[in-house]
Amino acid sequence: MTVDRLLPTPEAEELLALTREIADKLLDPIVDDHEKAETYPEGLFAQLAAAGLLSVPLPEEWGGGGQPYEVYLQVLEELAARWAAVAVAVSVQSLSCHPLIEFGTDEQRRRWLPAMVSGERIGAYSLSEAGAGSDAAALRCRATRTGDGYLLNGEKAWITHGGVADHYTLFARTGEGSRGISCFLVPGDLPGLSFGAPEDKMGLAGVPTTAAFYDDARLDADRLIGAEGQGLSIAFSALDSGRLGIAAVAVGIAQAALDVAVDYAHTRTAFGRTIIDHQGLGFLLADMAAAVAGARATYLDAARRRDAGRPYSQHASVAKLTATDAAMRVTTDAVQVLGGVGYTRDYRAERFMREAKVTQIFEGTNQIQRLVIARGLTNR
Repeated sequence: MTVDRLLPTPEAEELLALTREIADKLLDPIVDDHEKAETYPEGLFAQLAAAGLLSVPLPEEWGGGGQPYEVYLQVLEELAARWAAVAVAVSVQSLSCHPLIEFGTDEQRRRWLPAMVSGERIGAYSLSEAGAGSDAAALRCRATRTGDGYLLNGEKAWITHGGVADHYTLFARTGEGSRGISCFLVPGDLPGLSFGAPEDKMGLAGVPTTAAFYDDARLDADRLIGAEGQGLSIAFSALDSGRLGIAAVAVGIAQAALDVAVDYAHTRTAFGRTIIDHQGLGFLLADMAAAVAGARATYLDAARRRDAGRPYSQHASVAKLTATDAAMRVTTDAVQVLGGVGYTRDYRAERFMREAKVTQIFEGTNQIQRLVIARGLTNR
């Protein structure tokens, strides 16, 4: 079902129409095969880049689309409604560019941003570790200063596009405590950098998630983004935007699940009429539709605050919490609407339910989002 959207400009309407067309022609026909076989869609991200869909919110001066976040998130939602793994990777591409755009020097931006913004070089975000997920201050991967740069040693975990990306926005320890984390832009072919086998995940199997291993990997000093010790503030500033990206992806998954459930309810009959005409099921579908619309409203509200230059960190957490919990509920209900066939892989409903689960976990678990929201209330 095409969502009736209120977009700010005719240009934005054209962009959403283009996104739907590309999603329907490029993503929808191949998503099931790739997700079942757990194979990477070679060449797909180059096609998305050529259409400008990897750089929608990035600055026009560097070749980006310059679109407000309100529009960009709706692009992500449309992509996620067809293929959530691809939409997550598109969100991570913007996330990986954020530190360089906001904290890099002019020389660094001139050197690296054009290829990143154009999608010529695909990016990944490397913050988490096996023992430091929600507690980013507990990072152990270390960057030791040498005469002409840094020596990297340690492990990183849960990297979307790991082993495939051309560069990694890495957060590593250069000192002690929470102010001892720094941010680096690491080329994917750096000697001493290797990757583990892709994780065997419940969902999002079409794009790899891996660990990374640094073994005396030498990095030039000019790869430091911002100042030494500034890494956590850089990471958290990017994560506010990243949480909105995941909220939009979650809404896309939920919308797709709702569409499958409604379509099925119009065709399946029971007791002499289609099951959507039974009040009990009709009310369930109504609750699902309300949950999707409410979740969409929360991410749009936060995005508009971001676009207006107003504080939005707490609102981003509200959006992430609300949208991902709604996606889990809606996708579970979609399986219920389909009954027995919903539990089979003949329909997409079961995949949507598996995909929705991880949205409650990454970019900060929903327990962390509650902490952020509660702290905002305490500090009023």
